[in-house]
Amino acid sequence: MIIDRVEVETINSFSKSELFKEIYGLIGILPIFALLLGITIEVLVIVWLEREISASIQQRIGPEYAGPLGLLQAIADGTKLLLKEDILPSRGDIPLFSIGPSIAVISILLSFLVIPLGYRFVLADLSIGVFLWIAISSIAPIGLLMAGYSSNNKYSFSGGLRAAAQSISYEIPLTFCVLAISLLSNSSSTVDIVEAQSKYGFFGWNLWRQPIGFLVFLISSLAECERLPFDLPEAEEELVAGYQTEYSGIKYGLFYLVSYLNLLVSSLFVTVLYLGGWNFSIPYISFFGFFQMNKIIGILEMVIGIFITLTKAYLFLFISITIRWTLPRMRMDQLLNLGWKFLLPISLGNLLLTTSSQLVSL
Repeated sequence: MIIDRVEVETINSFSKSELFKEIYGLIGILPIFALLLGITIEVLVIVWLEREISASIQQRIGPEYAGPLGLLQAIADGTKLLLKEDILPSRGDIPLFSIGPSIAVISILLSFLVIPLGYRFVLADLSIGVFLWIAISSIAPIGLLMAGYSSNNKYSFSGGLRAAAQSISYEIPLTFCVLAISLLSNSSSTVDIVEAQSKYGFFGWNLWRQPIGFLVFLISSLAECERLPFDLPEAEEELVAGYQTEYSGIKYGLFYLVSYLNLLVSSLFVTVLYLGGWNFSIPYISFFGFFQMNKIIGILEMVIGIFITLTKAYLFLFISITIRWTLPRMRMDQLLNLGWKFLLPISLGNLLLTTSSQLVSL
């Protein structure tokens, strides 16, 4: 069989094009892997930071023996959870028991799609970015409720019900605060919201235009993260770890991961919605612009933007960790009264005032 030279060149070009397509596909996946690696490192840093801050507040020694400054302690804890035996309840619903933690983790990881860490550094710039986050965050309590129900344990089921009730109570005022920000920015895109705050530097932050909404958002986000004083779904004294009672090994580690991922996502959204995101606090002129260094400018602005975003987010993390080790836990009736009788009317009034001011300005 004789093959013509043209046919050989066609076959070679086809194979090369297919190879290039596979390479481009792998390159397209790299940002996702980079984001997952960054999230993992951030969680380890938050765990270490919380232990150090709590030790300082309580005037005791923090984790300082596993590695330099105790940096390896979080890695050691994660390794221990991975190696522990995964025990399943004999009378529980095993499929739901296994799916519950996965739903909670996946729903929170999807929230990182719409978070802009820097200028043009976002996986998906959607026109409904902030409301997509709210819709995704409302899925996590479903996983907690499934975990409590499938454990065939009254304490676990009670913890799952409390998690669902708490999420519903604080999801509504959180949505009203986000809607007010969208009205001020004339957009629901997270990138547009950050850029709308960049006109006047530090004084253009939504923190100054929405101080009441900021406080409501701060309290509601802490309740969404189930952080003290709002950690009733997993309070050890009343509920024996709540929906986590029957979990061990990697599944318990996933719930442990959920709490810190939720805190990280909430801190990043506080930064994006109220603290100007990646922007400097004051108007600035790029130093490299005088030397026509366009490529270096783009890379440098992205790195500086990521650094500024994370710095502001860690400020919120410090506040939330300090609140956890300072205030006592609330009762369930106090938690629901705060959400329905105080935060909901205040957030609704803030939304009405924002809408009125926008109509008057037209």
